Amino acid sequence: MSHLGVLGDPLAEPPSDVESGGKPAIAAGDAEARSAASAGMDGLWLRGPTWSASDRTLARRVGRPLAAFLRIEAAGGLVLFLAAVSAMAWANSPGAGAYTRLWGTEVGLSFGDASLSGDLRHWVNSGLMSIFFLVAGLEIKLEMVVGNLRNPRAVALPVIAAFGGMVVPALIFLAIAPDGVAARGWGVPMATDIAFAVGLLAVLGSRIPVAARLFLLTLAIVDDVGSVLVIAVFYPTDLSTGWLVVAGGALVAVVLLRRLRVWAFPAYVVLGVVVWFATDQAGVHATMAGVAMGLLAPARPLLDVPKVRRHLGDRVAFSPDAEMPRLGFLLRESTSVASRLLQSLHPWSSFLVLPVFALANAGLQLSSSTVTAAFSSRLTWAVFVALVLGKFLGVSVASWAAVRVGLGQLPPGTTWSMFVGLAVTAGVGFTVSLFVAGLAYDGSPLLAEQAKIGVLAASVTAGMVGVLLLRWTTRRAPAVARPAAGASPVG
Repeated sequence: MSHLGVLGDPLAEPPSDVESGGKPAIAAGDAEARSAASAGMDGLWLRGPTWSASDRTLARRVGRPLAAFLRIEAAGGLVLFLAAVSAMAWANSPGAGAYTRLWGTEVGLSFGDASLSGDLRHWVNSGLMSIFFLVAGLEIKLEMVVGNLRNPRAVALPVIAAFGGMVVPALIFLAIAPDGVAARGWGVPMATDIAFAVGLLAVLGSRIPVAARLFLLTLAIVDDVGSVLVIAVFYPTDLSTGWLVVAGGALVAVVLLRRLRVWAFPAYVVLGVVVWFATDQAGVHATMAGVAMGLLAPARPLLDVPKVRRHLGDRVAFSPDAEMPRLGFLLRESTSVASRLLQSLHPWSSFLVLPVFALANAGLQLSSSTVTAAFSSRLTWAVFVALVLGKFLGVSVASWAAVRVGLGQLPPGTTWSMFVGLAVTAGVGFTVSLFVAGLAYDGSPLLAEQAKIGVLAASVTAGMVGVLLLRWTTRRAPAVARPAAGASPVG
């Protein structure tokens, strides 16, 4: 049963008798209250009643969520960096044995004839990372329905740039890497790490235009879509048709519940667990369940927002016993399920899931012999060159060609010299690249170690060179002007 069936008509007339003498205690149209509320919100550029704190549809659906997303990504990038450094320090300290024993601890669950087992690192990579991919799926869904990815003209350049930034690194990798098992890692240099890339731009402050940040963010999101497809299609294990049918049936049930307008979270949680378990048993990486559930989450609100506002008007009274449950429902269901889930899970993904993933996977023992062996390996150099040079060439050349033939245009306020810095920064491929390396070389620890060293070296190099280039190209330029109230950051 849907929430509407439980609560009746949520837009029915409110009771006319109010304990406070029939006058509403809080009026939705109260100018002072609205001004005070706006003044307490963080705007996209300034504190106070700015454009992003206004009640405009674009500000409410794009401006404020994007500002919150960028703030979390910037801070999450710092936490992710600290976690990676901590993992490296731990793995190369006298306590390295404890590090190895911790992530090698075996954990198992069984359900009748079906079972799940693996070491703690496996549970982080297959279980905890499902939350990260769920968040990625939610972000992709929202971008496609109400964000930048819904507008073909606005998204043309970052999509073309992302395509070039995936194809060229993969080709360069295959040209350098040896044949055989090592060649399986061609998907490693395809992705851009959102948290690190956005965090690096945050270091440069307002000298980087908002449109340039949006470009890199959109490029990274499209990269994630490509990486998800690569993982699902090219890195499965032995497939089980029966379990694939179970996973597909659970996803069909999710679609049916949406069509019936059933918004109860517990039902979707249960189905999500079924999809996750069946996907793992089917031989497809379990994190794909997170992506699928994210893409199926409703990205439009259950209730029509303008209708809710017209209904509330100036008549809404504050009465905890009678009004608050209905008001809470109206406010909650005026925001889509996907938006609410993203707001709830995004901080956990950035500040818990990714740092734990870094702790589990970035702890490479870098003895002189290990480093020498890695950089004597064509695999390590294939990853390094593909990320640092391949990403730069793919993103910049594809973007130049798109602008040249009129398929796209540079982000407002961005010069070609600044764009070169953005293209280099796209070579930071930490999280998903490490993840794909683990999948590509599962059962080949030496190759996995060499690929991960290449990812770490390339990410550090691309990040440092990208920031230096961006600082050099903007050092004489004035800080980007902050739009006045009423202006739109996305055109």
